[in-house]
Amino acid sequence: MLHCIHKEGISNLRVIRHDAVEVLDQQIADDSLDCIQLFFPDPWHKKKHHKRRILQNSFINTVRNKLNTGGTFHMATDWQHYAEHMLKEMEAAEGFSNNAAEGYFSTDKRTRPQTKFERRGLKLGHDVWDLVYTKHA
Repeated sequence: MLHCIHKEGISNLRVIRHDAVEVLDQQIADDSLDCIQLFFPDPWHKKKHHKRRILQNSFINTVRNKLNTGGTFHMATDWQHYAEHMLKEMEAAEGFSNNAAEGYFSTDKRTRPQTKFERRGLKLGHDVWDLVYTKHA
């Protein structure tokens, strides 16, 4: 990643290896980001562990606070049940609109890189679901 950043001459990007929730809470100003990406988070597939999923109401509120108006929140997962959870949580969240249309997953996968978790999921026969939401005023 760092090589690609240097090769492309990107100068407005920061790489932080730390807990994303803490970074957003403590190091990122409100209304300062154009995009937040959440690709293949741990699905915590056992029901007793669902409370550990990152995509909960409190995290969605944090994302909304950090995004500029018109900013996007792009999520992807290869776990169908988590995809359905993400869709349900985001459709209920205030201040966001679904770029694909209410209740639908995005079909445009060209806007994100393929991750090792996606490649592993595809090898296991999993589908991949993307959601892209825009923050509105």
